[in-house]
Amino acid sequence: MPVPVRVTFDDEANAAYVYLADEPASGWRHGKTVSLDPIAVGGMVNVDFDTEGRIIGIEVLDARSVLSEKLLTALVSSDQK
Repeated sequence: MPVPVRVTFDDEANAAYVYLADEPASGWRHGKTVSLDPIAVGGMVNVDFDTEGRIIGIEVLDARSVLSEKLLTALVSSDQK
């Protein structure tokens, strides 16, 4: 069964997180975080992997500089519901 991608945005921290797996309660365990080169990707992005080496999430710091305003506005609006 496909797992829906979930995206959250913390307006105060200016950080977004893309969940590519269910919460840890479903069985996965965080293994490591790899930071991408901020110059190469134009921002601060971290990729989280589980202990099996699968990508489980992507953290975007300074999100306003690399994500569209339309996406961030939609995320903030959905958080307020």
